[in-house]
Amino acid sequence: MPERPRALVVGGGTMGRGIAGLCALSDHPTAVYESDPSRRRVLFDEIAGSWERAVARGKLAAETAERARGRLSVPERLEDAGPVGLAVEAVPEELSLKQRVFAELDRLFPDAAFLASNTSALSITEIARSTGDPSRIVGLHFFNPVAAMPLVEVVRGRATSEETLTRAVEFAEALGKQAIRVKDAPGFATSRLGVALGLEAMRMVEENVASAADIDRAMELGYGHRLGPLKTSDLVGLDVRLAIAETLAGALDDRRFAPPEILRRLVAEGKTGKKSGQGFYRWDGDSPRSDSPKERP
Repeated sequence: MPERPRALVVGGGTMGRGIAGLCALSDHPTAVYESDPSRRRVLFDEIAGSWERAVARGKLAAETAERARGRLSVPERLEDAGPVGLAVEAVPEELSLKQRVFAELDRLFPDAAFLASNTSALSITEIARSTGDPSRIVGLHFFNPVAAMPLVEVVRGRATSEETLTRAVEFAEALGKQAIRVKDAPGFATSRLGVALGLEAMRMVEENVASAADIDRAMELGYGHRLGPLKTSDLVGLDVRLAIAETLAGALDDRRFAPPEILRRLVAEGKTGKKSGQGFYRWDGDSPRSDSPKERP
C-alpha cells in the first residue's frame, strides 16, 4: 500500500491531540504543532499515553500503537513540519486566530492538497479570506472523543473547489469516519442543532424543571440519544459551547442561541466540563461521578 500523505495538525488541545493520534494510527506520517512550549513538551507523551490506555483496555493492538509512535512527531517550529500533504487546524474558536494560522499555512505549505479547519461554528469562507487560494480551504469538523465518534462534518466554503471537497471526504473516510457534506452556514448542521438542544436543556436546569441527570436520561431513554445534551455539553467543553452560542446568536440574530446565565456563570467559575473536572456534572476520569447529577451546579 502506498504511503499516505503527511498530515499536519495545528493545535495541541483535546481535539488536536485526538486528530493527530487518529492520523498516526491510520498510517499517515503525522506532525502535530503546538505554539505553547510547555504544552509542546508533553504532547507526544499525552498522545502515546492515550494509545497505551487503549492497549490496556484491549481496544488497540500493541503493535499498531508502536507503529503509530514511529509516525508521530512534534516539531518545535511550524515550518519544520513539512513537506505537508494536508493540514488540519484545531486552535481555539477565534476567527482572527484561525485566519492568522491559515495565512501562515498557506504561505508555508503551498503544495498541500488542502488546508482544513476543525471549527465547529466559524465561517469557512471567512477563514479562507486570509489565504491566497481559498479553493483549497475546507472544514473538517471532528467530534470529541475523536477516536470514538464516527462522524466528520465536511464543510464547503463559498470558494472551496469540488476537488478539495472530494479529497477532504476521502481523507475522513480513510480515517474510518463517516462524512456528511454541508454548506458554510452558521453552525453548519451539527452545531446548530446540538447547541439549540443543549441551551434549552440548560434553561430547564435553570428553571428547576428537572435535574441535569434526569434531563439527560429523558433524551437517552426517550429519544435514543447516545448521550444527553448536558453530558454532551460537558464533554465538548462549556467554554466552547458558550463561544458557539455567542457566534450563532450574532450570526442568526436569534434569541434561541442567547447563552443562558447558568452557562455564563459556570464558564466564569472555570467549571468548563470534563476537562476541568466539573460542569453540569462532576467528572472522575472519563465518567461523571454517580452522585454529582443530584446537585445543582
